[in-house]
Amino acid sequence: MRKRPLLAAALAAALTASVLVAATAASAADVLLSQGKVATASSVESAAFPASNAVDGNAGTRWSSAFTDPQWLQVDLGAGATVTSVALDWETAYAKSFSIATSADGNSWTTRYSTTTGTGGRQTVAVNGTGRYVRLTTTVRATQWGVSLAEFQVFGSGGGTTTPTIPPGAVRVAEFLADCPFTHRLPDDPIVFPNLPGASHMHSFFGSEVTNASTTVNDLLNANSNCNPSIDKSSYWIPTLYQDNVPVEPVTGIFYYLGEGVSDALIAQTQPFPLGLRVVAGNAKAAGPGDNTIARWSCLHHGEVNPLSDFVNCPAGSMLESYLDFPHCWDGRNLDSTDHKSHMAYPVNNACPASHPVVVPKLRQVMRYPVNGDPGRLRLASGGGYTMHGDFFNAWPVDEMARRVNDCIRIIVKCGADGKP
Repeated sequence: MRKRPLLAAALAAALTASVLVAATAASAADVLLSQGKVATASSVESAAFPASNAVDGNAGTRWSSAFTDPQWLQVDLGAGATVTSVALDWETAYAKSFSIATSADGNSWTTRYSTTTGTGGRQTVAVNGTGRYVRLTTTVRATQWGVSLAEFQVFGSGGGTTTPTIPPGAVRVAEFLADCPFTHRLPDDPIVFPNLPGASHMHSFFGSEVTNASTTVNDLLNANSNCNPSIDKSSYWIPTLYQDNVPVEPVTGIFYYLGEGVSDALIAQTQPFPLGLRVVAGNAKAAGPGDNTIARWSCLHHGEVNPLSDFVNCPAGSMLESYLDFPHCWDGRNLDSTDHKSHMAYPVNNACPASHPVVVPKLRQVMRYPVNGDPGRLRLASGGGYTMHGDFFNAWPVDEMARRVNDCIRIIVKCGADGKP
């Protein structure tokens, strides 16, 4: 892991003092609005450098991003505010090109300041505008590292609290969801076989209506989705199920985003999925049930569950169900990896491993098929039931994902498809 330069470490105490002075010297009419508010970011270098470090009033801590461009950091001021200036206390890893924007709703943004000649150190810039949200977007790094801020300070008037209120009677389960029906079938896989149409076994696609071998994240963002909510532009796909060699599609495709498998303290630190993240869960090449312990088959409204990750004989009147949990510890840097799995990991002992320190929501894929009876009549396009796997290409709008993580996952509240309790 990158170590903080000695000079920066030696100046930490002085920087802390300068932060306090700056907070009081901005203007008699200006108030420091951002300290202690909810901050989110496009990425983090590791769990040691979360977005919250940039608004904690302590220049001895910092937010640090992954080592790529672009990146962003934003703070929710809790209510509409008049913003007059923003102070940036850069660590050695700063940005040459960056902009600052405000937004009333976290969706539509107005740029208030931009530069291509950032100098690092402490920069205070005039930002005259209004909004509840203030975002820093960096586009060109000055070093080989990411970008890193000791403090991100927003001054002005107004604002409010950003701690989500737990509604009376709320179900204390960290969850939101997307209900995405089947859209189409193709022998394509834009994650495993990008730009190679027909190179894959048959897949059934859900969510985005345009996914094919050449799909990019921009294609998804600009296309229609059949998900509820339709704001989820992501694409999800699985191997097609066949009964007597006839394709059978699920009557439901539900994708739950959960906070579980880690301690409550880590759930409170959950970060949104980064835009463009690509993940494969399960084992399409499994030679037997023991090669894929992630997949699970069961029967709707019945107790039959196959512990060996294979099809189960469901009684008449029931339906075959498939459950698949995706890994939810991210390395904080890569949107994909050579095997499409190594940039992600599953928790161990209620914590993420040091190699994958960033907690993201657990994606749980649930499919219900209108079939029952003899499992010998069933197969997947990839083989036996134990080859069940799922692909996820994240195209949630950044602010919508961040809102749901903040309002549902971090405070452990069950939300619906609209992202509300």
